[in-house]
Amino acid sequence: MMYAILCYHEEDVVCAWSKAEDDAVMAKLAVVQERLIKAGKMGASLRLLPTTAAATLRKSEEPPLVIDGPFAETKEQLLGFYLVDAADLDDALAIARELAAANPGGAYEIRPVGQFFPDQRVAP
Repeated sequence: MMYAILCYHEEDVVCAWSKAEDDAVMAKLAVVQERLIKAGKMGASLRLLPTTAAATLRKSEEPPLVIDGPFAETKEQLLGFYLVDAADLDDALAIARELAAANPGGAYEIRPVGQFFPDQRVAP
């Protein structure tokens, strides 16, 4: 089953890392990712750009309203995600623990992924 591991952290903290600090975190994450790739469990791994580069489309009115940023009232922002193929939630949690050990602070949300296609639906 596919799981999304969503990575949250305080954007101000992560954006304040020096290049060396960021490179060190990414190198630790690369070790975990390489092991997952070799095990056939690693899917997409994406790092989102800062929320200052984002926009939100709200469908509460017509025409939809477009506003700058994600406009969420939260201390932590979604910074990226991993798509992993895990046997079950416990396996996905074990992968998230490995990623968390390589990345200081923040939080990880682990959620099963259902794949949707125009002519069929593959549910979790």
